[in-house]
Amino acid sequence: MKSVIQRVARASVSVGGEKVAAIGRGLMILLCAVETDSEAEAEKLARKIAGMRIFPDAGGVMNVNCTDAGAAILCVSQFTLAASLRRGNRPSYSAAAGRDKALPLYDFFCRRLSELTSTGVERGVFGADMQVELVNDGPVTIIADTDEM
Repeated sequence: MKSVIQRVARASVSVGGEKVAAIGRGLMILLCAVETDSEAEAEKLARKIAGMRIFPDAGGVMNVNCTDAGAAILCVSQFTLAASLRRGNRPSYSAAAGRDKALPLYDFFCRRLSELTSTGVERGVFGADMQVELVNDGPVTIIADTDEM
């Protein structure tokens, strides 16, 4: 699984001009399942994100995980993270998992992250044309790929 994790002051997702999810301080996660992924990769990534210490402690050092920081989480499916630019100028998304595989993995990931952090995970609308707004805090942006963990 591939993901982009951003610490945010706030974030929201709209579909067709209607806001479908919004959070305050927390994590905005863009998530992509690739064809070779299974629940094992989703579990691995959920555990890693739940434990990541990227919120500041009293001394201003990034030393607090999202649970201890009381952070909210918003997760949006993002198949374009699987883009390959190896040939030509048009990205290829052939490595991205198809809907039948990606949607159950997205649901599993969100459910496990919610369980691991004891907080709900707000979601975008899988497969929809979404408008994502966020205010990156820090800025803190981390790219995580289970193939590299």
